[in-house]
Amino acid sequence: MDFRPLLSQGTRGMEKAVILCDGYFGQSTGKTANGLVRYSKRYEIAGVIDHTKAGHDAGEVLDGKPNGIPIVANLKEAIDRCQPETLIIGVATFGGYIPKEFRPVIREAIEHRLNVVAGLHEFLNDDPEFVKLAETQGVRLVDVRKPRPIRESKQFSDLARKLPCLRIPVLGTDGAIGKRTTALLLTDALNAAGVPAAFVATGQTGLLQGSAYGVPLDSIKADFMVGELESEVVRAYDETRARVIVVEGQGSISHPAYVCGTRAIIMASMPSAILMMHAPARKTRSFRRDVVAWPMPSVDEEIEWLQFYTRRIGGGKVVGIGINHENMTREEVEAVVGTYEQKYRIPTADPLWHGCGKFVAAIQRMT
Repeated sequence: MDFRPLLSQGTRGMEKAVILCDGYFGQSTGKTANGLVRYSKRYEIAGVIDHTKAGHDAGEVLDGKPNGIPIVANLKEAIDRCQPETLIIGVATFGGYIPKEFRPVIREAIEHRLNVVAGLHEFLNDDPEFVKLAETQGVRLVDVRKPRPIRESKQFSDLARKLPCLRIPVLGTDGAIGKRTTALLLTDALNAAGVPAAFVATGQTGLLQGSAYGVPLDSIKADFMVGELESEVVRAYDETRARVIVVEGQGSISHPAYVCGTRAIIMASMPSAILMMHAPARKTRSFRRDVVAWPMPSVDEEIEWLQFYTRRIGGGKVVGIGINHENMTREEVEAVVGTYEQKYRIPTADPLWHGCGKFVAAIQRMT
C-alpha cells in the first residue's frame, strides 16, 4: 500500500500506534518520531520504543514539556502497556534503508498482528518475508514514500501562479532544520488568527502526521516532481479555498546532496513569499558528517540564492527567518533574533519558543 490511502483516510478513526525509534529518539535521524510526538492528527501516538531513554516521557525528552507519551524499552512492553494497532517506523535514515536491527522488531510486530507503517525508500511491500508474514496474519504494510504509478503521475502545468491565494513555502539552510514543524505551527497559527490556511506536506512525516494534501517528493521521478506537488497545491486551494497555502520545504537550495527538493517546491508553489529556517549554532550540514563535513551557508548566502532563483519566475522574497535553537541557550536565541531583525529588517523568531505570531502578522499584511 502506498501513501494515497492516508490522504483519503483523513483523520477519521485514528489508529493507536507506537513508534519504533530505538536508539534515535530526539536525534535528527529520529525526526519522524520527533514530529509525530509533537503533532499527530492521523495516529493516536501511545508510546515510543527506545531502550536508551526508556522510562522517560517523550515530550519531556524532546522539548522539556511532558505530554504523557511514555518511552518504553521494547515491543513487548509497548504492546502490554499501550495496546497499539500499528507500529510506525520512526526513523529517517540516510539512504532510506530499514535499519537491520529493526527487522526482528518488525517481524515481531507482524506476528502480534500489528499493522506496520514506514516512510523509508526501502519498502516493506518489497520484502518477501514481511509480505508473506503480513498476509498470513492479516495485517497491512504501508509504505508512505511509495509514489503513484508513472502513468498516473502529473507533469508541470504552471498552475500555481494562477491561484488567488498566497503560497508560502517554509524553506531552510539545511535538512532536518525545522521546516515541517514550523510549517505546521504556522498553518495552525494562521487559522487561529482567522486567516484560512492549508498545509501541503512534501515528506513522509508530514503525511503521517495527518496532512490531507501532499506527496513524498524525494521518491518521485524527476520528470514528475514539480507536477505532482503542483497538483496538490492546486487541490488544497480548490478544496479549502484557503487564503494561504503553506508548503513544507525539503533540504535546501545550497545543500550538496539534497538538491532537488527546494527547486521543485519553488516551481510547484510559485511562492508569494518565503519563510526561511536557520540553525545559527550548526556548523556542518545534516548529511553523513563522518564522511562529508560540508559547512553551513550564511543567512545572507541562502537568501541570495533563493531570491536569485525566485526573481526569475516572479516569485516573492524571504519575509521571515525562523530560528532552530539546537545547541543554543534562550539568551543566545534572543540575541540572534535581535541581530537578524536589525540586519535583515524582517520578522525573526524561534517557532517552538516564541510561536509564529510575528510571521502571521507579516502574512496578514500581505492578504
